[in-house]
Amino acid sequence: MRPTLHWTPEEDLPPGSTDLEPVADALGAGGVVVLSGAGISTESGIPDYRGEGGSLSRHTPMTYQDFTGSDRARRRYWARSHLGWRTFRRAVPNTGHRAVAAFGRHGLLSGVITQNVDGLHQAAGSEGVVELHGGLDRVVCLSCGAVSERRELARRLEEANAGFAPVAAGINPDGDADLTDEQVGDFRVVPCAVCGGVLKPDVVFFGENVPPGRVEHCRTLVREATSLLVLGSSLTVMSGLRFVRQAAQAGTPVLIVNRDPTRGDRHAVTRVALPLGTALATVADRLGVPVNGRTAA
Repeated sequence: MRPTLHWTPEEDLPPGSTDLEPVADALGAGGVVVLSGAGISTESGIPDYRGEGGSLSRHTPMTYQDFTGSDRARRRYWARSHLGWRTFRRAVPNTGHRAVAAFGRHGLLSGVITQNVDGLHQAAGSEGVVELHGGLDRVVCLSCGAVSERRELARRLEEANAGFAPVAAGINPDGDADLTDEQVGDFRVVPCAVCGGVLKPDVVFFGENVPPGRVEHCRTLVREATSLLVLGSSLTVMSGLRFVRQAAQAGTPVLIVNRDPTRGDRHAVTRVALPLGTALATVADRLGVPVNGRTAA
């Protein structure tokens, strides 16, 4: 499940470091599994949940129970998500995403697991990315199970809601725009084109379980990894933290790059408190790994 947890970093956690040598050494040895969170996408204009100005300070994510139990909640969700999708689909990978893709091309990674739903790792060129919480570019019918492209749903929603263009107060990491009930108004939700059922983005909502097969695949990647590199995740929810705990219990080194303390710091050999794009570009440069077709600056 992805419960909303209230967590305050304990004072006895080790302080963040600016030394990138452990990260460079781990990547240089190869066999690294990357676990990324919302923090890797902030430089692409997508906010995170818990960092400075994080969206949880003003926004409560939709839960699976609310979405499936209320027509009104679904109308509010789709109005906000439809508007947010316009921003999400324009986002482009940043240096952090491109560096991860470059490490993969050079055989330094054995897997990439992302908690993000934005598809930016794949857009940067990473292959075999495991989307732990699914992807906003797909839609699934809760009745017949049909999966369709988000762009097709966006087209249908545009037709059903001509002129819908409210100004949002902000966009959230789950693609949900901040709109008031007045702005949502009488937004029209469209049904599944196959069976007329309820459509849901192919993402794991808070309160919903990550598919067991996906979890086991991630566990296998972590079990076979030489080290686990966490990028831009506070590890506040168990869906990501469990892999950090698994690695630590097995004696697999855990390295974290995140500016703020995380729930997994006590399990890590280091937490580097630097901006992700800068940090990964520096590591790529030290390893002689080209980013964007050239050695990182």
